[in-house]
Formats: sequence, C-alpha cells, structure tokens
Amino acid sequence: MTRRLWLVRHGPTHAKAMIGWTDRPADLSDTDCLARLSAALPDVPVISSDLSRAMATADALQGGRTRLPHDPRLRELHFGAWENRTHAEVDATEPALLRAFWEQAGDISPPGGESWNQMGRRVHAAMDDLPPQVIIVCHFGPILAMLQRAMGCDVQAVFAHRIEPLSLTEIAVEDAGWQVLRINHIL
Repeated sequence: MTRRLWLVRHGPTHAKAMIGWTDRPADLSDTDCLARLSAALPDVPVISSDLSRAMATADALQGGRTRLPHDPRLRELHFGAWENRTHAEVDATEPALLRAFWEQAGDISPPGGESWNQMGRRVHAAMDDLPPQVIIVCHFGPILAMLQRAMGCDVQAVFAHRIEPLSLTEIAVEDAGWQVLRINHIL
C-alpha cells in the first residue's frame, strides 16, 4: 500500500529567536499564496501540530477537507531554556553547547529541552499513526525529521535543506521503500 504525505510548513512568524514550543501566531496575510497552496493539495484529511501557527495555517488550507484532531507530537523541537532567545544570546552564555547542538545534532539537547533524536522519535511515532494519505501542517524540525527518515541520511545531511514557511514537501512510502517527491516547493 502506498502512503503519501504532503508536508506543509506553517505560515511565517517573523520571529528572530528560537521558538520551538513557544506558541507564536502565523502571519497568514498572503491569501494568494494560501489559495495556490490549497489548490495544489489533494482532497485528503488535514492534521496539524497543536501550536497555533500550525493550527491556523491548517484551518486556512482545510477547505472542504476532513480535519483530524491536532497532534502535539507534530510540534517543533523543544528548545527548553533557549526558547525565545536568539542564537547570539545563547552563544554569549553557552557557545560550546550551542555549537555542538547544531554541528553534532543527535543526542545533544538544550537545557530543559529535547535532542534532535528525541524529537525525531516523537514525530515518527505520530507519522506511523496517521492515515495512509494525509496533509500534515507542522514545523521546520518535524518536516526535516520526516525527510531524514525518508532519505535514510544523517542529521547534518538533512540540515542542508531549506524548508520555507508555506512550502510543500512531499514524500511517499511504497513497497519498494521511501521516495522523496519534492522538497520546499513554493507555489
């Protein structure tokens, strides 16, 4: 059976800080972009993380599609004590840990936050529970985690991909394995 996932990153927040679990709203003023994106999506169920920026984006894209309950497992990576702080602010107090977190991503986590691997396990568990065809409105980190799984690559390789707000990434899982159909597609 083929599984197909349409991954949409929420609308822009214009934040300059790390806002993983911080509930910051999305700017959904680009209604033309939202209309193009909605028109490009199939008539399959829509699910989002439970953060308002993802929920509001999913609401804007829903149209006549079935809406599934929000899933907190689709949240962005939790930055813990680094939430709402810029990279420069964290670099001023914890430069070695910040550098290791990004350059050796995996099991390293911010104080009180989660590691890339912890976030990946959470997102993969959610992904495995979803219907075979679904639109997922979520965040940069979870989209990269799903891509990493699909591509079978390491964290540093998947970090090379940009995932812009309101972009579409599409993956399929078939008997032969994973297939990445498009990444960061802007409509």
